[in-house]
Amino acid sequence: MKKAVCALAVAGVAAAAVLGTVFSGGKGFWFAVAAAALLCCVPFFLSFEKRAPSAAELVLVAVMTAFSAAGRFIFAPLPFFKPVSAIVIIAGRHFGMQAGFMTGALSAVISNIWFGQGPWTPFQMLCWGIIGAAAGLLGKLLCKPAALCIAGVAAGVVYSLVMDVWTVLSVNGTFSGGMWLTAVLSALPVTGVYCVSNVLFLLVLDKPLGRRLERIKTKYGVFPANDGKELQ
Repeated sequence: MKKAVCALAVAGVAAAAVLGTVFSGGKGFWFAVAAAALLCCVPFFLSFEKRAPSAAELVLVAVMTAFSAAGRFIFAPLPFFKPVSAIVIIAGRHFGMQAGFMTGALSAVISNIWFGQGPWTPFQMLCWGIIGAAAGLLGKLLCKPAALCIAGVAAGVVYSLVMDVWTVLSVNGTFSGGMWLTAVLSALPVTGVYCVSNVLFLLVLDKPLGRRLERIKTKYGVFPANDGKELQ
């Protein structure tokens, strides 16, 4: 099953690249990459479905997604200062890789109903999904405030680096390493805001929210042990 999922994802990426190029007269590289980013999420969604999560697990993922999206709405007046990455990290840390990825990817889709859907949405899905999955993989290593701070900074940097790929594609129509580096350097102040907001929200939310999530896990026996084997 795992090999079939990977093969499907690779085939989908290839098809997206071909179709994007054909239908746009060779100028649809941005579409192909956006489709590829979306298709990279497929193995996580299918592996989550394969595990047949319980209703309680689905509800918790939905609640964390709603919490994340609501946080993005509430802090909309403050550009780039959002709690999404922090909440996704907390979800991944306590619920595991699959739930972390699902929370991150769905947060992008749900919140963009308000902020606007577009070719950038798959990049946001992939960014926040990877952040959640990484938090799930690290698990208990993120129990210390210093580790959370490092995770918050890393999440801000990763999000900025990946989203700057979309910035170059949207401006240039194709990818250029030089333009990407320029975009990364010019976005350093924004990346700094990402990092600071992630750290602050993690330090404020982790203990109160984490205690409740662990209590729910224990009470209802939901989510497998965070052993890094969820995608197998």
